[in-house]
Amino acid sequence: MKSLTAIITLLFALATQSSAHEFWLEPKKFQADAGESVEIDLRNGEDFDGIELSWFDPRIDRAVVIRNGKAETYQGAPGDLPGMTVTAGAGLTVVAYASKLSRLTYSGWDKTLSFAAHKDMPWFAARHAERGLPQEGVTEGYWRFSKTLINAAGPGSDVDTGMETEFVLLDPVTAGPELRARLLYQGQPRPDAQVELWEKQGEEVTRTLHRTGPDGIVALPVRPGHAYMIDAVVLREPTSDAAREAGVMWESLWANLTFAVPE
Repeated sequence: MKSLTAIITLLFALATQSSAHEFWLEPKKFQADAGESVEIDLRNGEDFDGIELSWFDPRIDRAVVIRNGKAETYQGAPGDLPGMTVTAGAGLTVVAYASKLSRLTYSGWDKTLSFAAHKDMPWFAARHAERGLPQEGVTEGYWRFSKTLINAAGPGSDVDTGMETEFVLLDPVTAGPELRARLLYQGQPRPDAQVELWEKQGEEVTRTLHRTGPDGIVALPVRPGHAYMIDAVVLREPTSDAAREAGVMWESLWANLTFAVPE
């Protein structure tokens, strides 16, 4: 039954991936006691609402759990649902997930332009034409670099986990009314990048747009008792060996971070 559920979940995800953009890690609880077991959903969807995916080795490059100052590789079992279960450490537990390359084909030029506009890439259409690429059958290879933060009493801070692009929260999640995060790309701050912020309380979700400064830092307005997701996308001409081997026209890298501010 578990394997059947995993297969059905995967097939549904593949069928909806062209319209369901974000991928994120969503713990069952963002605040936990040290030593407590916390289940984490792997979700794919939009606006902090999406389907739950099982652990599927062929799509995962690596997953890491950092707690009490030590990093450990995480290995799930095929079909695990929820996708991950970790033990919270004292202070802040950082969970990072990096995917392998996946491939999609856009259903039309309008869909392609809509994605480029949504992710703040006004240069896209001109560059696509300059490269002599067709407007139909546009292909993209995409990577997911997702993190989540689980907070327990005690010291601890977010860290750079070494993914190709990621957010690093610079302030404790207990702070407010504003938290700072630095967006990294290939280990360097990424300036003037659009950052989408979703705020969630219960079933209510709101989305706002923000930008990183010259130092790659974005200021995020936050409120106690709310969960947050931030997302930023790099779109580039195929650079990685995997993207070139896949023969895609474009390559995208998605940085995602989830956390919650306690009451």
